[in-house]
Amino acid sequence: MFSEFIRFLQSGGAFMYPIMIVFAFGIAIAVERYMYLSSIKKNNKKLLADIMPLLNQGRYDEVHKIAEKSKAAICMMLSLGIKRQQASARREDVEMAMEEVMMETIPRLEKRTHYIAMFANISTLLGLLGTITGLIKAFTAVAQVDPSLKAEILSSSISVAMNTTAFGLAVAIPLIIIFSMLQSRTTEIVDSFEMATIKFSNLIVQNK
Repeated sequence: MFSEFIRFLQSGGAFMYPIMIVFAFGIAIAVERYMYLSSIKKNNKKLLADIMPLLNQGRYDEVHKIAEKSKAAICMMLSLGIKRQQASARREDVEMAMEEVMMETIPRLEKRTHYIAMFANISTLLGLLGTITGLIKAFTAVAQVDPSLKAEILSSSISVAMNTTAFGLAVAIPLIIIFSMLQSRTTEIVDSFEMATIKFSNLIVQNK
């Protein structure tokens, strides 16, 4: 199977290798982003499980101590929210303080993810470019051979040229799927931040 893949790459021409490089970059970013987002999601879930019972009991000082020891974004949100709550008990002020941290965190969550979609588009375009280049070469070669051989040479040349488009699409499709999955995971994390903000704000109103 590996030897067949090598023959497939060689038959597709020079554009097959840039597509492979694009795929490698896309996968590298996807793995890094998946590990980062999974770590954030796991930490948020654990911290919320530890902190929410204390918040429900109104033990804000203990929550503040736990939050200050952690560098997690959700802890920074809660820490700033508690500080603002101590200075001003208005719900709007607390929400604005926590949303400020969330706005700083979201770009880090989305960082580099958009490159995966870009690489998917690039691989498709490289595949089309490789096919067009191959077809130009094929028609140029056909014009210089014996008429009886034109059909055979043209059909084999077109078959080879189409390999580039096939490979470009084969790379683009999984990259688009991975991009969608990472976007979904990012949205889940952002939603958890918003949920924490709303819950904390509601608790402040209840404990007034």
